[in-house]
Amino acid sequence: MAEELTPATPEESEEPIKQRKNGLYPGVSDELAQNMRSGWADTELHGLEPIAQAAHTAARRAALSARFPGDRLVIPSGNLKVRANDTEYAFRPSTEYAYLTGDHTHDSVLVLEPRKAGGHDATIYLLPRSDRENGEFWLDGQGELWVGRRHSLTEAERLLGIPAKDVRELAKHLSEATGPVRTVRGHDAGIEAALTDKVTAERDEELRVYLSEARLVKDAFEIAELERACASTARGFEDVVRVLDKAEATSERYIEGTFFLRARVEGNDIGYGSICAAGPHATTLHWVRNDGPVRSGELLLLDAGVETTALYTADVTRTLPINGRFTDLQRKIYDAVYDAQEAGIAAVRPGAQFRDFHDAAQRVLAERLVSWGLLGDMDVEKVLELGLQRRWTLHGTGHMLGMDVHDCAAARTEAYVDGVLEPGMCLTVEPGLYFQADDLTVPEEYRGIGVRIEDDILVTEDGNRNLSAALPRRSDEVEAWMAGLKG
Repeated sequence: MAEELTPATPEESEEPIKQRKNGLYPGVSDELAQNMRSGWADTELHGLEPIAQAAHTAARRAALSARFPGDRLVIPSGNLKVRANDTEYAFRPSTEYAYLTGDHTHDSVLVLEPRKAGGHDATIYLLPRSDRENGEFWLDGQGELWVGRRHSLTEAERLLGIPAKDVRELAKHLSEATGPVRTVRGHDAGIEAALTDKVTAERDEELRVYLSEARLVKDAFEIAELERACASTARGFEDVVRVLDKAEATSERYIEGTFFLRARVEGNDIGYGSICAAGPHATTLHWVRNDGPVRSGELLLLDAGVETTALYTADVTRTLPINGRFTDLQRKIYDAVYDAQEAGIAAVRPGAQFRDFHDAAQRVLAERLVSWGLLGDMDVEKVLELGLQRRWTLHGTGHMLGMDVHDCAAARTEAYVDGVLEPGMCLTVEPGLYFQADDLTVPEEYRGIGVRIEDDILVTEDGNRNLSAALPRRSDEVEAWMAGLKG
């Protein structure tokens, strides 16, 4: 990785060049600086068309404006985060900012300024093209010769359908602003500092909650993106099955890397840390170390999702026999989870309570646990009343899905888990059974077996649609599918 000549920022560019400690060059000569200012072609892009979601983001901003009349609304994308010394993590904008703009650049801010006559004027504040005159484009660590060309403000306006200004002017503008202000916190410390005497935690939380609840029902663009994410995810699972022999020769990391390749080729990234849990690791709900062995005869619990370039993620889990065939006990446990998932999916429909699919799946699992003698002579109703099945089911049966893998998390309880399902909502249905390796309350042969089956379910006008149905779920279909892929 090359080393920048200097860490100078645009604000420092009128000052003498600050040399990087241990840099190889003693400085920049006047002749070199002059040479670098000229001889560059005009690369402005013309004839740009709006991005695919521009009409949808405009509608979202209009709804936001109507909800908070008279308030100045400030939604930052966020800043780069240091990984080590002078290297940063890959940037992913705040969900709220991306939802309202379709833009993915760092250090950017959407501002809705209230109009006296009502409504708001939206402006997106961005970093403009790197300055060729002051040398920023080649001397600064985020200059375009280091990290790539960025859009001009004019280009951004055409693509996003929002007037654009230089973000470096925004902090001063906000510090001088009057009237009520709301912002989404936790993404840009500089913006929050400029607003410190103008915002309240209560008003800001109301904004955050609104933007979370606004995403409960997906529009046509979002549904298409979730379909795309699920299709890519299915191909990623197929990729994994084809290389299970290589994973056996190495580790769970081979599975992780294989799926990641598909996510990066067909999307933006993985939507969350892939869970590539083989053998007893499948009983750890969020096993993301992925450094364990992959053994024939054991199960692989693969929980992974491709995030599209528009930042919508799938969230799918399949539990696969590594050698392609379930043992009798593995099949018994797997089929119990499959039956629970079937009951849960059947309960997803408009007008149903959000909790209904969870309750339906948990009842099936409780019935099986009782029938297997794992809860003594207690009846199913008492087990469910006391929640005793949770020793082995552990988690809720699903959650909302969208730009965040656990989408709409800031929504009010009455609008989410105590709410009613509507067409356009997308959620996961993912029951599981997990018998820990050290659980002395179950027969020894159960210990170390973990099974989860998860699909992404869209609520439709007349029921639901499984967006991840391309991946088989029934145990015999899983075996046939794996055999076909392995040739």
